[in-house]
Amino acid sequence: MSRVLITGATGLVGGILLRMLVNDARVNAITAPTRRSLEPISGVFNPYDPQLSDALSMVTEPIDTVFCCLGTTRREAGSKEAFIHADFTLVVDTALTGLRLGARHMLVVSSLGANARSPFFYNRVKGEMENALMKQEWERLTLVRPSMLVGEREKRRINESLLAPLFRIMPGNWKSIDAQDVASAMLKAAFSPSPERVEILSSARLRAMAGD
Repeated sequence: MSRVLITGATGLVGGILLRMLVNDARVNAITAPTRRSLEPISGVFNPYDPQLSDALSMVTEPIDTVFCCLGTTRREAGSKEAFIHADFTLVVDTALTGLRLGARHMLVVSSLGANARSPFFYNRVKGEMENALMKQEWERLTLVRPSMLVGEREKRRINESLLAPLFRIMPGNWKSIDAQDVASAMLKAAFSPSPERVEILSSARLRAMAGD
């Protein structure tokens, strides 16, 4: 049985993953800190605060596995600083909370092209986030790098709407991926052994895992 922590549960991948966790018999405790309250879900502890770091500080029970599905865009965040806070600082805060409570495995949604040396701001921040997590003392770390996500968001992202037709016909890792497949692959990875301390799941690999 596994006790899990999930952040980003109000988002596209996180919302789907939360429902999967609720229905998974291998999971016996779910903690889902959020910035706004979730609809009540049996078996889910939902500390919430407009400052997610404060919600995370309310988590005190032991954790085995951490899922981090936080993510935004610079346009949605409103500034570079706000984007860094959402996609770097809060991800690291999630990781530190898990480590504080004894978690051994963290799975985090990053992005195709994540690279701390990238000339592109979005990819660079994602890469810096990955590097920060790799420097922590995780027994196991799974970095999930999907391409453009497909799914129903509460607020539609303009770039996704414009580029979706192109990414649907792209080859390999560039091909867009259903958020359901990302969530399914993350759940499968959480309960599957891996010989690697740090495992990187490409978009194509995620799609294959979800289809198995």
